[in-house]
Amino acid sequence: MRIGLYPGTFDPVTLGHLDIIRRASTLVDRLVIGVAINRDKGPLFSLEERVAMLEAECAAVSAETGTEIVAHPFENLLIDCARDVGASMIIRGLRAVADFEYEFQMVGMNRRLDDSIETVFLMAEAEHQAIASKLVKEIARLGGDVTPFVTSQVRAALVDRFGPPQMNAAQ
Repeated sequence: MRIGLYPGTFDPVTLGHLDIIRRASTLVDRLVIGVAINRDKGPLFSLEERVAMLEAECAAVSAETGTEIVAHPFENLLIDCARDVGASMIIRGLRAVADFEYEFQMVGMNRRLDDSIETVFLMAEAEHQAIASKLVKEIARLGGDVTPFVTSQVRAALVDRFGPPQMNAAQ
């Protein structure tokens, strides 16, 4: 059984994340979504909320592809998480050159720690390349409409936190 690990904070999960999840699920029999517990980032949504959002969003992808998709919180080294879940590959999404530079360093370190686990990069689809959870939260916080970047369920969660989008007087 081929097991892949797609790690991230997913605060919140975006259409870009879901695109990578959908495409990664065709490469493996089981896709583990590693939900990072990163206390330094100060997430907007709790770990439980992020896991629940991912489980809800991934159910349809799992049904569509036949791939088992599970959310798995982790707080240890990524390579240790990969070992813990039996992953033979770590899947990473790339949006831009800046992502590649960071990921290139991570691959080098992870290979030194365990060279039996490969890293597979999937380029974000063009329509998702600008999407970042950090920017989605900022748009929502400032009263903008996040509809183009997240699913309706995630949008509702953001509206619960920040209120509905404000109408721009210039429109």
